[in-house]
Amino acid sequence: MTVHQTSQTLRATGIGFTAIMMWATLALLTKLSGTVPPFQLTAMAFTVAFGIGLAMWWRQGKVIWSRLRLPLPVWGVGVAGLFGFHLFYFIALSNAPAAEASLIAYLWPLLIVLLSALLPNESLRWFHGVGAIAGFLGAGLLISNGQALRIDPRYSLGYLAAIAAALIWAGYSVLSRRFGRIPTDAVGGFCGVTALLAWICHGLFETTVWPVGSQWLAVFGLGLGPVGLAFFTWDYGVKHGNIKVLGALSYLAPLLSTLLLIACGFALPSWSVAIACLFIIGGAVLAAGDILR
Repeated sequence: MTVHQTSQTLRATGIGFTAIMMWATLALLTKLSGTVPPFQLTAMAFTVAFGIGLAMWWRQGKVIWSRLRLPLPVWGVGVAGLFGFHLFYFIALSNAPAAEASLIAYLWPLLIVLLSALLPNESLRWFHGVGAIAGFLGAGLLISNGQALRIDPRYSLGYLAAIAAALIWAGYSVLSRRFGRIPTDAVGGFCGVTALLAWICHGLFETTVWPVGSQWLAVFGLGLGPVGLAFFTWDYGVKHGNIKVLGALSYLAPLLSTLLLIACGFALPSWSVAIACLFIIGGAVLAAGDILR
């Protein structure tokens, strides 16, 4: 790899990492958004995200319909990734304890690292796998708060949905690499369809609860950041950056999210957070070994 190619890969990886930073604000902004039902919140946020796509197309002077003429497999992967992940994640949270469901769903960074070995010109080294596993253990400590987790057969539907969510997001991220020639602004179209499907699910399964006062700012912030621009920068990162490193670095999201909640007074510091820091940061440094060299 030439110096220019290495520089491009580092830049793309850095752009992808901004998505992880934005996802770290997801829990805080969701909490500040009040009691808006999940599908309604998803629909509102992705509507804002679709607005980001429209703004990108308008700035480039592109006709909207021309940007939506994508191959069916691309539409399938994009919509399945964005809407499918959220659909199964909500099913998991509704049918299993939150800690167990969240931990299972957070297998996706580890799966990205493992599945990336199937991509052309990619290889999996021992430090990639070990770093991702360390990150998963750290995420487990954060999510469980250091308590033992119980896998209860009564919640099998929730567990299976969480596994599906993890597989969908990992598959979406890795397959996006296969569609590297598709411009990143195509994500705007995926966000638009996801918003539409989320509005439909909201109408079928939920009662509308509108935000009040400053809660609107939190919803708008979700659409601009973790449920909006983050998907654009993540798309660029996994297509052009080091996907294995991005997968391992993704475990920084729950850590930064927890630290942000602690800083804002919504959570308390504990020994499990400190140990999780060591596992996640150590795993991230280990997985990024080739880039650091």
